[in-house]
Amino acid sequence: MSALYHSEISGLRLINRGKVRDVYEIDRDHLLIVTTDRLSAFDVVLPQPIPGKGEVLTRVASFWFGRTRDIIPNHLSELPLDQVVTDPAERAALGDRAMVVKRLKPLPVEAIVRGYLIGSGWRDYQASGAVCGISLPRGLRMADRLPQPIFTPSTKAGLGDHDENIDFERTVQLLGAELAAQVRDASVRIYSECAAYALERGIIIADTKFEFGLDDAGTLHLIDEVLTPDSSRFWPVDQYQPGSSPPSFDKQYLRDYLETLDWDKTPPGPMLPQEVIERTAEKYREAEARLTGR
Repeated sequence: MSALYHSEISGLRLINRGKVRDVYEIDRDHLLIVTTDRLSAFDVVLPQPIPGKGEVLTRVASFWFGRTRDIIPNHLSELPLDQVVTDPAERAALGDRAMVVKRLKPLPVEAIVRGYLIGSGWRDYQASGAVCGISLPRGLRMADRLPQPIFTPSTKAGLGDHDENIDFERTVQLLGAELAAQVRDASVRIYSECAAYALERGIIIADTKFEFGLDDAGTLHLIDEVLTPDSSRFWPVDQYQPGSSPPSFDKQYLRDYLETLDWDKTPPGPMLPQEVIERTAEKYREAEARLTGR
């Protein structure tokens, strides 16, 4: 399977090369987002691509955008890709990694929803009995399902920096009360409905991250990616056991491998064995197959 680490599109201006995505300007109303096969772990972009990863992420995001469009508008555009990338060879190199989207104003927060107690939420709970200012019942174990999903936003960090968890009060300060409530309510509804769908297909969505943007009329849109193995924590239902960290269909497998290395989590990232690359790619493909039936 071929891999794409950096994209190059003739005739379009590259306006951002992020950890995973390359963003090009089409015109004042549209952008081209290319999800590459780069992989970021601990906020460091690793030096090797995961072949096919960008295509999986793009197809999974497109699948969820379709399922959630009755809940909230999203940034997908009807402008055909072949009118944007006119060179057949460049289109072939992109594969399923490209998405033509509306140009919206992104909000300065990441909307995180947690349905299970894991990761930084588990660490916060151990220290204070709360997550992002939300008090939780005593006696919860690692990976326990929460009584109901909770909204635990964070600020957006630049390349190489770390996101910062914030409480809802801080979200209101950043967005205003009405918009903050709209983001929270939409996030929890999207998570709840999609998590129920995934559960029927053998996947627990433990937590996830959404991003939102506004159009010129101030209408809220779901943007970037949605419920992918990069933005979410996916667990297999048949291997879920509260009290320990379940195996994942996402890049947690790779994070666990990196934790075994003598690496300080600063650039440059370590080179990966071929077996780890192939196993990571396999986990992404399996998540897509279970969710979409592809």
